[in-house]
Amino acid sequence: MMLEGKTDYYARKRLVIQAKNKYNSPKYRLVVRFTNTDIVCQIVYAKLQGDFVLASAYAHELPKYGVKGGLTNWAAAYCTGLLVARRVLTKLHLDDKYEGVPEPDGTIVMTEAAEDAPRPFKCFLDAGLKRTSTGSRVFAAMKGASDGGVFIPHGENRFPGYDTESKELDAEVLRSYIFGGHVADYMRYLEEDDDDKYKKQFSKFIAAGVEPDDIEEMYKEAHEAIRKDPKHVPTDKKKPAPGEKSKANNKARLTYKQRKNKIQQKLKAFKAKNDA
Repeated sequence: MMLEGKTDYYARKRLVIQAKNKYNSPKYRLVVRFTNTDIVCQIVYAKLQGDFVLASAYAHELPKYGVKGGLTNWAAAYCTGLLVARRVLTKLHLDDKYEGVPEPDGTIVMTEAAEDAPRPFKCFLDAGLKRTSTGSRVFAAMKGASDGGVFIPHGENRFPGYDTESKELDAEVLRSYIFGGHVADYMRYLEEDDDDKYKKQFSKFIAAGVEPDDIEEMYKEAHEAIRKDPKHVPTDKKKPAPGEKSKANNKARLTYKQRKNKIQQKLKAFKAKNDA
């Protein structure tokens, strides 16, 4: 990992190091990572043996909650953060004591300790190597987890709608991002300006019959569905019967002579294509 440059060890040391006077009290991290087609949110803590995952959520789970497309945008990152927060609180039996913000309005609300209840679950944002610029989707996942009832220390200066001159956050802009308002605006723009690009970029929404005016309601219903049932249901994976080979190993290996012949056939096809 060090040679591949996949870990910021300066940041990691400060995220995982524990107080020496608190025996077996790990620091929890909200690890947020992005791929081309998915968002990964995990609650992780470190031991000498390595990292251990307490709970996790993925953007590819969101269709189950009613999100019909756009699984890597700002609103989807918020939903994924909300899902991992409700999932970890359910696992720790704190979900009924810390509801967070059921109806987000774009304001910054920290989870505070409730009376006659354990302290709120606390973790810190681990953005990895992703740039933490203002408006980044990393902070969408963090906002979702915070609104989900997890205590994550943070400020307001990295959310969409923050004005660097006035030092104030426009809650309406942030709320619009949470409910996909920017996506709806772009859908309307493309629909009028470039219909072909609109059909290509929002093909999943079009196939599901989702119009720009339906975006906000779709995410509202997704938030409610996540809060209602955040538990992960593992899929049934069929194992091969005793003595039966798995499908991955069914393909017979080629001999040396067959591999050489396959290469010659490809070369002949390539030459014939060029000559033509």
